[in-house]
Amino acid sequence: MTDPNWHPPANDPDRPRYGENLPGAQPGTPPVGPGYGYTPAPPPGWTPPPKPGLIPLRPLGFGSLLGAPFQVLRRNPKATFGSALLVQGVTVLVTLLIVGVVTFFALGRIDAAPVEDQEAVEAGAIVAIVLSALVPIALSIVASALLQGVIVLEVSRATLGEKLRLGALWRQVGRRVWPLVGWTLLLSAALLVGILLVAGVVFACVLLGGAWIGLAVFLGVIGVLALIAAGAWVGTKTAVVPSLIVLERSRIWAAVRRSWSLTGGFFWRTLGVLLLIALIVGVVSQVVTTPLTLLFGAATALIDPNASFEAYIPAGVLYLLTILISLVISAVTAVVQSAAVALIYIDLRMRKEGLDLDLQRFVEAAPGSGAADPYLVAATATGGTKPGADDGPRPDPGAPWA
Repeated sequence: MTDPNWHPPANDPDRPRYGENLPGAQPGTPPVGPGYGYTPAPPPGWTPPPKPGLIPLRPLGFGSLLGAPFQVLRRNPKATFGSALLVQGVTVLVTLLIVGVVTFFALGRIDAAPVEDQEAVEAGAIVAIVLSALVPIALSIVASALLQGVIVLEVSRATLGEKLRLGALWRQVGRRVWPLVGWTLLLSAALLVGILLVAGVVFACVLLGGAWIGLAVFLGVIGVLALIAAGAWVGTKTAVVPSLIVLERSRIWAAVRRSWSLTGGFFWRTLGVLLLIALIVGVVSQVVTTPLTLLFGAATALIDPNASFEAYIPAGVLYLLTILISLVISAVTAVVQSAAVALIYIDLRMRKEGLDLDLQRFVEAAPGSGAADPYLVAATATGGTKPGADDGPRPDPGAPWA
């Protein structure tokens, strides 16, 4: 609304004309400053990249990589901790049911078997118990692969400020669960082959006896150290394979090759983050569970073996409490470690492929604009990197997060 008391300024001979109040300005340039209708914009300054969700959209510092995995639990606990607790609980329940029932009937058969058939029945019972243990092991592999995919997807969407429900996460990851299972089986098989190889060499030396015993001890120590070193190396170089399988929909071997490339130049940084996360959650787990375990042992030792059933109830309750707390700790550990792997993947792509720019464009795009998934990469002959992407580490001079 126009002010009725306002009047246009009178012609003032002292009022500068267009262009006269700017040094070196060309004639016809409007005067600037208060009262002239135009004020120059302040010089552009540095503004931090946006943080729409879990992390800022820029390469992450070492502290952010250590702290952000724990924020995943707090940001969306129903989808993350709920998934982990459900997976861990079902695995434990199935293990107790299948192995417990089979063991109960197998021991019953041993007790009821005649003396002459005792050895055969014992051998059959042992085989039955071992075979029954394979079922929960297979279930555990599938469940852990599913959980890892769920956490990877949750971290990727949380980075964009999105929060998916548990059902939505499971539906999307369900399409990629079998490649994840295949990768888990491949890693487990490689570890098993390494252990059997070392054990076989040591056992062969022991059978020879004599001076070979000392060689067996030496080879056993060297073999164990070699297995640890090889496991750390391969595990670090292939750490982001699950993220590639879920987010980039890669096949197993393509994901292995791409993970090998992404971690190039960042091996020690990746290994350090993984080791520190494992150390933190391991220490916390021991601090929580060790007192309960000691209390259970003390309570069991103080109970009179000839006492009534009611005397064992406190120890049983304490044992059940220990199992429940261990289950919760295991769920938290699984979420944090899987989230750390997903964040390492995002950070590596930010540093080597400029993923942070793609994420910023996606966040700034209008809702419903149909923007492409920023985590997908175009397939190229060089193994999946973007056309024109630099294969070396992204330069980051002077940045506070380097």
